[in-house]
This record gives sequence, C-alpha cells and structure tokens, in this order.
Amino acid sequence: MIMGGTMKKIAILSLHLGYGGVEKSIAALANILCEKYKVEIICIYKLYDKPAFDIDERVKITYLIDSNLPVRVASYKTLFLHGHFIKLTKKLATDYFSKLKFLSFMKDAVSGIFMYPKRFSVMKKAISESNADIMISTRTFLNEWLSVYGKSNIVKIGWEHNHHHNNEKYAIDVVRSSKNLDYFVLVSKDLKKYYTKKLRKYKCRCIYIPNMLDSIPKRLAPLEEKRIISVGRLSQEKGYMDLLRIFKQLSKKHKNWHLDIIGDGPERDKLEEYIKTRNLEEKITLHGFRSKDYIDKMLHQSSLYVMTSYTESFGIVLLEAMSHGIPCIAFSSAEGAREIISSGKNGYLIKNRNATAMIKKIEDLMKKEEERKKMGKEARKSVKQYTKEVVQEDWYNLLEKKVKR
Repeated sequence: MIMGGTMKKIAILSLHLGYGGVEKSIAALANILCEKYKVEIICIYKLYDKPAFDIDERVKITYLIDSNLPVRVASYKTLFLHGHFIKLTKKLATDYFSKLKFLSFMKDAVSGIFMYPKRFSVMKKAISESNADIMISTRTFLNEWLSVYGKSNIVKIGWEHNHHHNNEKYAIDVVRSSKNLDYFVLVSKDLKKYYTKKLRKYKCRCIYIPNMLDSIPKRLAPLEEKRIISVGRLSQEKGYMDLLRIFKQLSKKHKNWHLDIIGDGPERDKLEEYIKTRNLEEKITLHGFRSKDYIDKMLHQSSLYVMTSYTESFGIVLLEAMSHGIPCIAFSSAEGAREIISSGKNGYLIKNRNATAMIKKIEDLMKKEEERKKMGKEARKSVKQYTKEVVQEDWYNLLEKKVKR
C-alpha cells in the first residue's frame, strides 16, 4: 500500500456516473478500494446532481464536462435505433418545439457535434496530468487513451464488462485498445480465457475478477408465494417478449401464479401492448425502474427467478436472486448465466432457447415446493465467492501485484 511513504492513489476513468451496469460496478469498486487507498473517479460527463449509485464520501469525484446533453442524445439515439419514430418526434417536440425553444435546439445540436472532440481533449489532459499511481479504465476508448497518454511509471489497468457475443469486430477493438496496458480485468472466466488467447503476444496480462454482490440478505426468501420475478432493462436483447409468451402458456394451467418484471427501457410499450391485448393485466406487473430496497423486497416475496436474455455478460441479477435463496432458470444463450447456474443444482440452464423445455422446468418447480427450496439453499451457497470480502481481496491482490486468479 505504501509508495515512498504515502498511500497509493488510484484513479478510475469513467464516462459518467449515471444509471448503468458499468456505473454501478464503478461505484462498488470505489467503495471497497477507498478503505485502503486514495481513490478518485474521473468522469467525462456530469449527468445528474449526484451519482446514481451511493459512493463513499472518501472517494473524490472529478467531472470534466458539466452537461446533461449526453442523456438526451442517448435517449434520442435509442428511440431512433428501435424505430420509434413517432415517440422520437414527440420527445423532440416536448423538449424543444412545443416550447418554441428553436434556439436551444440549434445550440444543443451544435454542442453535440463538438462534444466528442471535447471529451477527448479533457480526458487526455486529465490522464496525462494525474498524479495517480494506478489508473483503471472502464471503456474500450478509455483503454486506448490510457495506453497512449498515461505516464510510463504508473500501473495501467483495463476493466471489461461487456461480452463480445461472437462479434469479431468488437473483440478486435477490445484487443487493440488493451494490448499496451499492464493488466486487463475480465468479469467472467469465459472472457478471461478468450482474451488471454487474443492478448498472449502482448505484455497485457488478463485477470479474472467477478463483479460482486452489494450485500447478502440475512433471511432466505420463503419460496411459498406463487410469484415469478425477472429484473433488467426492457430492451430486445433481454428477451422479455419471450418471457411473456412463456408465462402466458404457464398461466393457462397455473392461474394463481403472478409474474413481476422490474425495469424500464425501449421495449416497455411493446410489452404493455402484449399484456393488454391478451388480458394478462392481473397476472403480469411491469413495475418500471425501482430502487434496490424495492427490488430486494420483491425478491424476498418471489419463488422463482427467470431470465430469458439472448446475451448476458455476467448476470449480477442472478446472483442477487440467489443471495435470497431463489432458484434461477435461464437460457444458456446468456453467457453470464452459464457461469453462475449449475443446472439441476441451484437452477436450470435451458439449451437452444427451447421455450417448451423452459416451460417444463418452470412448471416442475411451481409444483414442487420442497424441490425449489432445496435448490434455493444451494443457490444461496453458490454466491459466497462473489461477496464483497472475496472480491475486495482479489482487487487488493492485483493492486499489490499478488495476483491469485
């Protein structure tokens, strides 16, 4: 921990501290590292008055651009990419035209054009002038900037949260951006194996450190309520339309069971329409975005967790469900689920996105309360390796160059 008689300083490079899986992980990492090191989070954008996730007061936060423009731009882009042109028009009208803010529209449009060059210049300056002993980058483009502009005497670490999903172009970009770093942290064993092979001719060493659970509940969920739960962003890759179809079939025979979906996103209107047109309003509830306390409460009242994602880099929501002692069922296409679920022990993995097979496994656990309680206890045991204490020690070992994984 000591360098020249002083505490090591760590700088974490971030795009922003708004809502998102990467941002949640950044907050969690900063909170555990500040117990031993001086920690600063250097953010390009300040989107909100305060970070979306709680950050220890000992952590210094530096914002380089004080602007919420990226939030609006991102929302417009999402609507455009998903073909919601009517919604896009309405949103633009609400934000600008209905209020006769034509000048603001032109100003933001021009600002958006110049935003990307500005974010490069401010982060380049921050990286090159930082007095940190260790810098951790959290995006592909930040890996590249750290490699080029970070001082030669510091430890440079990349931290990858996304799965390549067999996208060769993305994987090539990741390798190119990280090849000159000292370490590259991957959140899954599968990704560590993949990038170790890709980076073997470079100096960068790949390290596996999983994401961690914020906490483990004191009490197990009773698993007696007739409720299924799923938590996540309502976007196409999460496969929530498949979940609705699956539950529709289940509800024909199991009329007293209820499905709770917590989260928000571009698919919400489509999901609501499906629920309404099939008269499922009393059987399925879309809760929208909710706080951690709300989610924990709902998990405690649930008996099964079902994930229908097409892809999933890690699957922290599975760990959160398992920490409550809830058995989980997921399609094996969700890469992160394959690392967390031991099929037949703490849940089930369904191959080839076979909806019929998933319905059967869900139905089995609906009928067999003792079986799901047995699986729930195994689920609870399996999350021990993802606790704060274990993951914190992994990071300490890396930062002190005593790498175990």
